[in-house]
Amino acid sequence: MIYFRSDYSLGAHPKVMEALMKTNMEHSDGYALDEHCDHAREMVKELIGVDDCEVHMMVGGTPCNITTVSAALRAYEAVVAPRTGHIYVHETGALEAGGHRVITEEGDNGKLTPQNIDDAWLEYEDEHTVIPKMAYISNPTENGSIYSKAELKALSEKCKEKNMYLYMDGARLGCALTCEDNDLTLHDIATMTDAFYIGGTKNGALFGEVLVIRNPEINDHFRWMIKQKCGMLAKGRLLGVQFEALLEGGKNSIYFEMAAHANAMAKKLKEGIAAKGYGFDGVSQTNQIFPVLPAEKVKELEKDFFFYEWVPEKDGKIVIRLVTSWGTTEEDVDAFLKAL
Repeated sequence: MIYFRSDYSLGAHPKVMEALMKTNMEHSDGYALDEHCDHAREMVKELIGVDDCEVHMMVGGTPCNITTVSAALRAYEAVVAPRTGHIYVHETGALEAGGHRVITEEGDNGKLTPQNIDDAWLEYEDEHTVIPKMAYISNPTENGSIYSKAELKALSEKCKEKNMYLYMDGARLGCALTCEDNDLTLHDIATMTDAFYIGGTKNGALFGEVLVIRNPEINDHFRWMIKQKCGMLAKGRLLGVQFEALLEGGKNSIYFEMAAHANAMAKKLKEGIAAKGYGFDGVSQTNQIFPVLPAEKVKELEKDFFFYEWVPEKDGKIVIRLVTSWGTTEEDVDAFLKAL
């Protein structure tokens, strides 16, 4: 079986595993208060070119999102997100369970727009309605599209106009930054958002993300929030050790090398599928692609390839999602195209 189901179906990059084994017998303080986490935090600050921030080691994407939103908002404040946003679709109502409403907008190919924020404010009247206080985006989006520098700047300015926080989910941020169409830098993101995270789980780590908070209002007693939301890892050094390995070399690190490889494999896959006359749902620029295939062909492919049926069958066709990763090989891609 060849996997195109997700970008975390493999374990960790060998260099990450090597670092974990090398440090395995070390004693250290717990809860990410160790030397490895301290070093990883400094590496992140150097990489983003910003020292005036707080960096937290987080165990996963959903805990990262829920903890950040919960720390930022009061009970009567809400998050504005695209309808495809991860916090709305794929986190089992975690935000709502924590007492915060998600105001969804249609978006543009998975991206939130300044107009969406204006539209969300049309629902606000007075103390009888929730206040839109945070804009949630992911880069890349759940559709595989990315934000341009101009788009992020426009969102940032709109959020400042409305006195809102801007938060970026960076589960696949490596793929966004290494995309051929990208003109954003980590420094841009750090200066235009109130908080964002650099995802590791979907790019070569066993688990873990690094959250960067620029706005001190969000950071107030943030470690208390991590603990309360069940995200404080006792063996926190495991997070620091992994990101030391992932980010060694800065812009030339394996973190960006792996993400670029995932994008390259997706591009090869996409071009090969298009050459066979098949279309796609939406416009993806990164490591997730969404071919539209005949239902019978999908069932045939599922015998040897593992992927999501993304949209239910309609008119004899199914939209599937194919995801490439640091471990996807050209042989994997060639095999799929041959079977297709």
